[in-house]
Amino acid sequence: MAFKDLPADARPREKLIARGASALGDAELLALLLRTGVAGKNVLQMSQELLDTFGGIAGLLNTSVDDLKKIKGLGGTAKRAELTAVLELARRAMAERLKERAIFDSPEAVKHYLQLHIASRPHEVFAALFLDAQHRLIALEELFRGTLTQTSVYPREVVIRALHHHAAAVVLAHNHPSGGVEPSRADESLTQTLKAALALVDVRVLDHVIVAAGQTLSMAEKGLV
Repeated sequence: MAFKDLPADARPREKLIARGASALGDAELLALLLRTGVAGKNVLQMSQELLDTFGGIAGLLNTSVDDLKKIKGLGGTAKRAELTAVLELARRAMAERLKERAIFDSPEAVKHYLQLHIASRPHEVFAALFLDAQHRLIALEELFRGTLTQTSVYPREVVIRALHHHAAAVVLAHNHPSGGVEPSRADESLTQTLKAALALVDVRVLDHVIVAAGQTLSMAEKGLV
């Protein structure tokens, strides 16, 4: 069932035009992207099912293209491409915001930015946000990849990339593909090792953020940096 087959007062497009985007729920906004449902399921029902399956908008945006392909009605390329485009736009918008102001003026934006970049990876990824002297974003780089349980991180390589970007500070980050964001002893040890290595070239480690699907933890907020 497409929009034209929905009752007039249930059509997201008309509601958006009349009342603004903020008047729409998550399923309605998603329905505007999908446009059509599947046999036996209208587009609003399909949108709500997607949100329920992946844990809301944040979970959906963190979902891989391969996961989307498994959903009935998203097997083709067009809808998956549109959802992927929205994800990329969200990443770029957040990157612009972080480049314009000190990252700790908007700590939640940093967490969301990292969620969008690395939370959905099926393997463990270690990344770094390189920052200037005003703690504005210069670049995000994924530096190392590992298995589901561990990543080999080489302090020398992190130092080289920090010097390449003329960074004054960094925020370290990695994901836990298996879920949960509590730091392990290895995470704490790695943070201190990198903190010491980067201090030798006068680069501060401001935080180490751990992300999983729908969860984020700041080690600095826990007093572990």
